[in-house]
Amino acid sequence: MSISSRFAVGIHILALIELNKEGITSSEFLASSVNTNSAVIRKLMGMLKNAGLIEVKPGIAGAKLSKKLYDITLFDVYKAVNVVQEKELFSVHENPNPKCPVGRNIQNTIEPLFTSAQLAMEKVLRSVTLEDVVKDIATIENN
Repeated sequence: MSISSRFAVGIHILALIELNKEGITSSEFLASSVNTNSAVIRKLMGMLKNAGLIEVKPGIAGAKLSKKLYDITLFDVYKAVNVVQEKELFSVHENPNPKCPVGRNIQNTIEPLFTSAQLAMEKVLRSVTLEDVVKDIATIENN
């Protein structure tokens, strides 16, 4: 089991909008790159728009970034597409057996570790910008 792919697709959408500035970045165009349904792309674009990361106009094909590349962090995308709720990246199973020493104590033991792990991951995401991603893509593409 993994976390939602919305995060990766959100990054994909934003990077492609940037790299296709001269073209029309419609939901159909984005869907063909992601290899998914355009309805999925429109839903994610709505989330990115609500988070203030892109601008779209009703009835007009295309989207553009509403911030500079260096002002959009991967954490912004992560939050925009609702990958997980705060401090809920990892789930702890409910109702362990209270008669068992592990069952009695497992939640209190691992929940702080899970919270620390999520906060560490989010710290990394805050340190990487969309500019970093786009530069990496361009470097790989040009080699």
